[in-house]
Amino acid sequence: MPCVGDWLNSPLSIVQGIFAQNVPHSDWEKKVTEYFKEKLKENNATNWVPSLNDVPVHYLKPNSLVKFRCMVQDMFDPEFYMGVYETVDPNTNARVLHFGKYRDVAECGPQQEIDLNSSQTVTLERQTFYCVPVPGESAWVKEISFLTEPVQARVSPSTSYTPSRHKRSYEEDEDMDLHPSKQKEQHTGKSCCSGGDIHGCVEPKRLETEASAGHHVISPNCSPPLDLNFPLPGEKGPACLVKVYESWESFKVNDVLEVFGVLSVDPVLSIVNSEERDSSALDPMECMDTSEEQRVHSPPASLVPRIHVILAQKLQHINPLLPACLNEEESKTCEFVSNFMSELSPVRAELLGFLTHALLGDSLAAEYLILHLISTVYARRDVLPLGKFTVNLSGCPRSSAFTEHLYRLIQQLVPASYHLRMSIESMNHARLVPHKDYTANRLVSGLLQLASNTSLVIDETQLEQGQLDTAGVHNVTALGNLITWQKVDYDFNYHRMEFPCNINVLITSEGRSLLPSDCQVHLQPQIIPPNMEEYMSSLLTAVLPSVLNKFRIYLSLLRLLDYSISDEVTKAVEEDFVEMRKNNPESVTADDLHRMLLVARFLSLSAGQTTLSRERWLRAKQLEALRKARLQQQKCVNGNEL
Repeated sequence: MPCVGDWLNSPLSIVQGIFAQNVPHSDWEKKVTEYFKEKLKENNATNWVPSLNDVPVHYLKPNSLVKFRCMVQDMFDPEFYMGVYETVDPNTNARVLHFGKYRDVAECGPQQEIDLNSSQTVTLERQTFYCVPVPGESAWVKEISFLTEPVQARVSPSTSYTPSRHKRSYEEDEDMDLHPSKQKEQHTGKSCCSGGDIHGCVEPKRLETEASAGHHVISPNCSPPLDLNFPLPGEKGPACLVKVYESWESFKVNDVLEVFGVLSVDPVLSIVNSEERDSSALDPMECMDTSEEQRVHSPPASLVPRIHVILAQKLQHINPLLPACLNEEESKTCEFVSNFMSELSPVRAELLGFLTHALLGDSLAAEYLILHLISTVYARRDVLPLGKFTVNLSGCPRSSAFTEHLYRLIQQLVPASYHLRMSIESMNHARLVPHKDYTANRLVSGLLQLASNTSLVIDETQLEQGQLDTAGVHNVTALGNLITWQKVDYDFNYHRMEFPCNINVLITSEGRSLLPSDCQVHLQPQIIPPNMEEYMSSLLTAVLPSVLNKFRIYLSLLRLLDYSISDEVTKAVEEDFVEMRKNNPESVTADDLHRMLLVARFLSLSAGQTTLSRERWLRAKQLEALRKARLQQQKCVNGNEL
C-alpha cells in the first residue's frame, strides 16, 4: 500500500500547512492544487481515494479526501464565502488567520471569535453544482470500478474512523435530520455558528435533493416530500452538492465529471439550515428566498453531502476498462490502444457473431447494430449534428418481449443506457423534458436529461392506437428533436433553451417507426426460439467475461478515434456518386450519399481504420444495397412504406 499519509485522511491539515507557510502570499491556493495533483499521480493513487459511488456516506470520515463520478444535473447561483478570516481571543487579544476554502462552516478555537470587521478578511466566490450519479450507468461499470479499487481503499474509511453517531443507518440519519434538536443535544463541536458561518450573512444558494432513490425526506415543518430529482426512475446513489473554486466556467449542465475533494457532512449544517428556515418564517423580510426554495436547497448533509473540489476533470467516457483520458500522449495510454488495436479484427468478428445470435440470426442487422453502437456526434455544422446514426430496427416480434431481452444484452455492452417503453399512456404521463421550477428555483429533471453517449432504446412494439394529449404530443416532438437535431429544449416556462446532446437512439418497432431515424433496417429472423428469455440468457452465459470486456472496450474505444477522408478518396466518392445518379437518378439522393458516407465512416472505424479506403467505400455501398433491397421486398409483401 502506498503511503497515503495525512493528505488522504486529513487533507485540510495539509491545506493548513501550505496556508501557514505561504500567507500573506496569494499563491497558496495554487500550491494546494499542485500538491494534490502530484500526490494523485503517484502509484495509481487515484484508486486509493474512497469513492462516493461505492462507499456509503456514513462509512466515510468527515473532511477526508473522496472522489465522485457524476453528472451535473443543475447549476446553482454562485455563493460568497470567507476565503481568509481572522479570529481573536477576547482575553488575550491574540489574533490568528484561517482559510475558509474547502469548508462549509468557519472553524475557531474554544476561546476565539471571528472578527467580521477585520481588514484581513478576504471574501471570495465559488460555484455550486448539484450532481447525481451518471443516469443509467450499467451495473458492470459500478462493479468493475469497485473491484479495481484496492481492498484497503474500500474498508479503511470504516475501520480508521468511528463516527460519533456510531455509523447510523440512512433511516437513523434521516430521523436525526428531521429533529434538529436531537443533533443539538449530541453536537459538542467547536464550530462557530451564527456569526461564524462561513457565508457570513449570505445564505447558501440553491441546494438540492436526496441521497438515494426511494427516499422522500419530510422537512421539519411537515411540508410535502422533496422530489429526488434523479433524471431516471429507480436510480440509486448519492446526490452531492459539488463546490468548485477554480475554472468552473468550463463545466456545464449534463457534463460528466470526476471530482476529488473534501467531504463535508457536518451535522451543524442541518441545524443552521433549520434555524434559518425558522427565522425566515418569523420574519420574511430577513431572507429573499422562499420557504420552498430553502427547504429544497438545504437538504440534510447526511443525505446530500457536500464535496469541496480540489481537482476536477471532465470525463471522455465512464468505461472503467479504458484509461480515463485518451487524448494525452502518455506511453501507457498509447501502449494500451496499440495493443488492443492489434487484436481488433477477431474481437469484431466475435462481436458480430454475438449480435447476430442476439438478432435471431440476422447478420445484416448485426452489422448495422455495431455501426450504431460506435456512432457519436463528432462535430456540428450550424445546427446539423454530424455523426449521429439513429437506427430503426423494424420487424421486431411483439409478443415475445424481444426488445426487453435485446436491451439487456446492450446494457451489458455499453456504459450507460435506458429503455424507454413507448405507449400512449407513457407518452401522455412521462416527464421527458426538464423544466424550471421557479418557486423552488431549481431545474426539475426529465428522462431526456442524459449524459453524452448514453444508449437510448425506444420500444415501439407495445404502441397501440389511442389519443395523445397535449403533453403526449410535446413528448413525441421532444423525441423527434432529440433524434433529428441531437438537442433537447428545456422548458423555462417563458422560453425554451436548447441543450445539445449526444445520445445513441435505437428504435425497435413492428413496422416503420413513427419517429424519424437515419437508417431503417428490417429484421429478418433466421431463428424463432421457443423460449426467448432462455435463448437470450444463454447467449450471455456462453460469453467468457474476458471476451465480454473486450466487447466493452471495443465499443467505447472506437467512439473516441479520429477519422478523416483523403482528397483522393473524396474525389473518387464524388465521381462514384455522379455515376450512380446517372444510372438511377430517382432512387439515389443527397440523403443516400450522406448515409453511405456515415456507414463507410463507421465501417472503417469498426475495423480500426481511421481513414476511408476504396474497399470500405465499396463495402458500405454493398450493405446499403442489401438493406434497401430488403425494405423493398418487405414493401412488396405487405405494402409498408419504405
